[in-house]
Amino acid sequence: MTDRLDSLLATLPRAYPGPGGAVAVLRRGEVIARHAWGFANAELRIPFTPRTLFRMCSITKQFTCGVMLSEFADPTVLDRDVAARLPLLEQPAPGALHLAHNQSGLRDYWAVAMLHGSPVEAPFGDHEAARVIAGTRSLHFAPGTRYSYVNQNFRLLSDIVQERTGRGFAELLRRHIFDRAGMESAVLAADTRAMPDGTEGYEGNQAAGFRAARNNIVWTGDAGLGASLDDMIAWERFIDATRDDPDGLYNRLSAPVGFSNGAPAPYGFGLARAEDRGRPYTAHGGALRGWRSHRLYMPSERVSVVVMFNHLSDAHIAAGDLLAAALGDERTAPRAPLPPPPWLGAYQEPETGLSVRIDTLPTGHLRLRYGHGAERLELREDGTADNAPGGRTRLRPTPQGLWLDRPQENQSSLLRPFEPSAGGGLAGRYRCSELEAELTIEEFAGVPYGGFSGFLGQGRMELLDPIGPDAWALPCPRALDHTPPGDWSIVFRRDAAGRVTGASLGCWLARGLDYVRV
Repeated sequence: MTDRLDSLLATLPRAYPGPGGAVAVLRRGEVIARHAWGFANAELRIPFTPRTLFRMCSITKQFTCGVMLSEFADPTVLDRDVAARLPLLEQPAPGALHLAHNQSGLRDYWAVAMLHGSPVEAPFGDHEAARVIAGTRSLHFAPGTRYSYVNQNFRLLSDIVQERTGRGFAELLRRHIFDRAGMESAVLAADTRAMPDGTEGYEGNQAAGFRAARNNIVWTGDAGLGASLDDMIAWERFIDATRDDPDGLYNRLSAPVGFSNGAPAPYGFGLARAEDRGRPYTAHGGALRGWRSHRLYMPSERVSVVVMFNHLSDAHIAAGDLLAAALGDERTAPRAPLPPPPWLGAYQEPETGLSVRIDTLPTGHLRLRYGHGAERLELREDGTADNAPGGRTRLRPTPQGLWLDRPQENQSSLLRPFEPSAGGGLAGRYRCSELEAELTIEEFAGVPYGGFSGFLGQGRMELLDPIGPDAWALPCPRALDHTPPGDWSIVFRRDAAGRVTGASLGCWLARGLDYVRV
């Protein structure tokens, strides 16, 4: 095991190039790898060490839920507090557990901020967050029925727990998590503009060069944790030490959860539930512009992995490689690709209204563009395609048409090919009454551009990509959060005379919004 890990650790700086990083692997509560390299701040030549403070970003969510469970054994007592923060909501509000399991039906506030015209690197603090959240009038699904990743679910939880206890969230983290687990240097680093020890996150790549990433978001329970590798090692040791206690905090966080129809849910209490070759584990990643992290715990093997990069390399893949090395697993050699299927193309998912685009990659895999990011699917001998192992998304052709199965979201739907239309005539202003925000489309020689505006400002105009007749993608290559919300699907509608009268707009994080032409 040591030889495998040593060999892999030696390759990490080249395999995931960037200013610096740190990783750890633990087995049976003992550290078998603790490794850091490069620079925490390349300009000031501050080395990256196991004691360097790092933005753990969305890994914070499990700690927020840990604080909530420590203060409130039955989180449903907070349901009224959730409803009180959604004063304009015109349907039943989600409860605290819906928030903790990402089943709230709320639209992600960083995605919605882009619809309000926020510039990419604009300040986004308590005032902006409160206004976006309080302006919610509808949900994009009924609470408990579906899964959708929503950052403000956990901001709401931390705000509510603060108010109910009369203690600051930083104090609550220290009391219920940091002191218990021995995370001595961990802090709530809510302001993303700087870290206390000068650590920087970087954008760019080895070929084009790296530059310090600029962030102006204030985070709390959704992504505010600052911790070192040694702090995270302490957390992993705490998890393993309490593994046999049914009332232990991590066992409560990783307990099975489900959807309202009884189907098992792969996410709950700020943790993803997944499998590697039949062995369950819990995990979560973290990301902001300039930062990538991932941690996981596999209870059957008592193995933990932590990965931190202060650049944009894929920490999730690195964590998988370290897990395989620790377990002695050999990665399966790829098989020869099958011929492309006849059902490649563009569709619309009927429940969300979002576009579904399927094409091929140079590797022979299929590329599915529907969710938060593009997914790589492997074509099977029976004509289906999926992203196993480790994934759940599946495409399956039937006599009725092509089905998209996403059990991780409790959803299965027959995709609808886009209908032919007249095309053209898109230019104009479109208003969303729910958001009190606008979409502007301008055309140049028939080529459309689009941009958003609202109370947060005026976003940049982007060249629209054609998907199908009257269906377009508005790219969002940069956003407030670490990655954009994905392409916005815009599907225009016409009256009997063929004139464009409005559009439905959304992305996986924020869908089902109606715009009417002004």
